Amino acid sequence: MYRFAMKSLYKWKESRYRKPLIIEGARQVGKTWLMKEFGKKAYKDMIYINFDSNSRMAELFASDLNTDRLIMGLEIYSGKKIDPENTLIVFDEVQEVPRALSSLKYFCEDAPQYHIMCAGSLLGIALHSGTSFPVGKVDFLKLYPLSYKEFLMAVGGERFAELLSAHDFSMITAFRQTYIDNLKYYYYVGGMPEAVLHFSENRDFIEVREVQKRILTAYEQDFSKYAPNEIVPRIRMVWNSIPSQLAKENRKFIYGLVREGGRAKDFETAIMWLSDCGLVHKVS
Repeated sequence: MYRFAMKSLYKWKESRYRKPLIIEGARQVGKTWLMKEFGKKAYKDMIYINFDSNSRMAELFASDLNTDRLIMGLEIYSGKKIDPENTLIVFDEVQEVPRALSSLKYFCEDAPQYHIMCAGSLLGIALHSGTSFPVGKVDFLKLYPLSYKEFLMAVGGERFAELLSAHDFSMITAFRQTYIDNLKYYYYVGGMPEAVLHFSENRDFIEVREVQKRILTAYEQDFSKYAPNEIVPRIRMVWNSIPSQLAKENRKFIYGLVREGGRAKDFETAIMWLSDCGLVHKVS
């Protein structure tokens, strides 16, 4: 499966002004896969650290954030020597250890030779929670579900994707039915990598729907696990209203559809939480 974001990662690697990179995006859009795949292709070695329920890493970053000390700790933890030019350091689920986020400032200022990449399913929330996170010390990359072109490539239509990139409209017109059929598949399957992978392997729409349901269930579990208790019911109400909101001809978000008599002030915080997670996008 190819992601166009890979090109951006190569540019980041070669940049003279490279800073630690944060990949933002919703759960299950492929951030971990992208970082690992890039590490395999672009570096001689990679150190992958998952901060979820990782007490050793929490302790390592709990005291001072001296970069030499942190690098030594990462080497001991991974059992590998870190070569600044040839090793990619990956911090996954980094929002679980806010001090690791704070350390990026010191890697940028004191040890810019290290190649560090971070991601987390709820990183947008972490960045808005008062974590010591200086602006200007990191690079950002937003990752979204697969685009239509990426979907075409994933289901064996690389040549059709190339025609779109080349703007070869006469050839595209000649094969328009193939594009239309695949667009209908894309509407149903969507761009979540796991769903696309299952579809590409066996074209089983029932299996795809099961994958989609699992992803939605994981999202809803995040509401009660990470959101403040007082806004969880409102998050669920907003979330459950979205399909009917999108089905209306009126393209505005109507608070009255969330709850009778609902107003913006009732649901602003819930919408902001969903937006920070990357689960909804506000279109002004």
